[in-house]
Order: sequence, then C-alpha cells, then structure tokens
Amino acid sequence: MTRPPEKPPPSAADAAGPATPDNATPPPAETAPPERPLTASDPLSPDLLPPSPPARPARRRIAMTRTSAMWLGVWASVAVVILLIIFVAQNTASVQVKFLWWSGHISLALALLIADVAGAIVALGVSAARIVQLRRLVRRSR
Repeated sequence: MTRPPEKPPPSAADAAGPATPDNATPPPAETAPPERPLTASDPLSPDLLPPSPPARPARRRIAMTRTSAMWLGVWASVAVVILLIIFVAQNTASVQVKFLWWSGHISLALALLIADVAGAIVALGVSAARIVQLRRLVRRSR
C-alpha cells in the first residue's frame, strides 16, 4: 500500500485567505542609488572631503652589485657542498678503477668527484679560450 503524499502545514498567508488589498504584501521599497564619493570637483567645500591617504614612497628596485652577486655565489656554494657531503656519505663502496697503466681501488664517491673536477677543468679551459678570443676581437674592432 502506498500512502498519499502529505500536504505541508498551512502557512500564515494561507490561513489569512486569498490575497486582497488588505492582506497583500507591500511592494518592495525602491532603493536609492548608492551615493558617489565626494571629489574635489564637487561644489562642496574642501573641508567636507575625507582626507586623502598618505602617499606611499615609490618602491625602488635595488641594483645588482658585485657584493650581492658574491653573496649569491657563497650561498650557492654552500648548497653544493651540502649536496656533495650527502653524495660522499651515500657512496662509500670501493670500486676498481683502471686508467691507462694505473689501476687501483678507491671509493665510488671519490672516483666520481675526480671525474667531475676533471670535467670542470676542461670546461673552464674551453670557456677561458673563448673569452680570450672575444677580447681580442673587441680590441681589433676599436
């Protein structure tokens, strides 16, 4: 068996009967447009105007200096050293290394660091040669 749908309880408006001019809800009051803020061009006296906020000084961008570049380099170096310490601590296993007629056992971290330093020396040599080449080119063009 199904139940018939229940009706909601009557509201106060339903109890009063059909809407008549006596019990009708009043129309919404018209809202006035929002007042616009006073400006200096208004005919009112300046005494009535709210005080303007104090001007903030213009924010200057600080130029990059050699000292700030050095400071950045110091912190980058500190980060690299920390990463190297972690690298060495995690790679302590001994490996056999053979190069030309040399052979021996060293830790994996040391072998990789030696290879890294050798690569950096090669990169520095190539970049130094390019800098010298560009300086000579600039001197010739003067």
